[in-house]
Amino acid sequence: MDARLQRRIQRYGWDLAAAHYEPLWRGQLAEAQDALLARAALAPGERVLDVACGTGLVALAAADTVGASGRVVGVDLSGRMVEVARERARARGVPGAHFARMDAERLVLGDASFDVVTCALGLMYVSDPARALAEMTRVLRPGGRLVLAVWGDRARCGWSAVFRIVDAEVASDVCPLFFRLGQDDALARLCADAHLVDIESHRFASTLAYGDADEACGAAFVGGPVALAWSRFDAQTRARARARYRHAIEPWRRSEGYRIPGEFVIVAGRRPR
Repeated sequence: MDARLQRRIQRYGWDLAAAHYEPLWRGQLAEAQDALLARAALAPGERVLDVACGTGLVALAAADTVGASGRVVGVDLSGRMVEVARERARARGVPGAHFARMDAERLVLGDASFDVVTCALGLMYVSDPARALAEMTRVLRPGGRLVLAVWGDRARCGWSAVFRIVDAEVASDVCPLFFRLGQDDALARLCADAHLVDIESHRFASTLAYGDADEACGAAFVGGPVALAWSRFDAQTRARARARYRHAIEPWRRSEGYRIPGEFVIVAGRRPR
């Protein structure tokens, strides 16, 4: 897919998903985000950049840790996501958190200006992950820490059927190579290619819990990466896609709802001194 087209799809898709993202995904992603923050080992006074910050879940948690003497900047391609993050920061009274719309592949930020860079489940969406990683490394001070989280292996993510279901309706790849960085040691190798050192990789299983089929379908189609395609489906297409997705996740239906398997990969490294 053309890189400019991919960026537009991601930007407008996440604009549409912004209002639904936290209600449908906050609980499902909390374990991965907590694990990323634990490996970031933030300290009071540090300067933190959160790339693909979404509605600010990781950035605001980071701001709580670095405190008034620190600084957190969250950037995202989606202007609506940034607006929601700013609203949440104002509501919580977090003056040390700042948000801006920015392309991960073109960070308009100074060299060596952050102690820590995080990117929680955002690198899968960029057209050139190596370029985005080079930008993240550039803005890190020598010795600074970088922590990334991506979804793991497609076969271990039960919700992944949503992509083939939507692709069958739009005759294109909505999120090409979405799971590429979660395969084997792909993300760690990408970090090594960016000349990071002290690289550590951790893979862990998780469970996505939904109360019923409507909630599971909402997360898959409305509040996530296929939101733009979904917004263009007519009623008949939506009904067909929902039926196919319910069939795909049927193995994980329980009396209390759905317990769908997921997997995450977290990689941490440092910029050489």
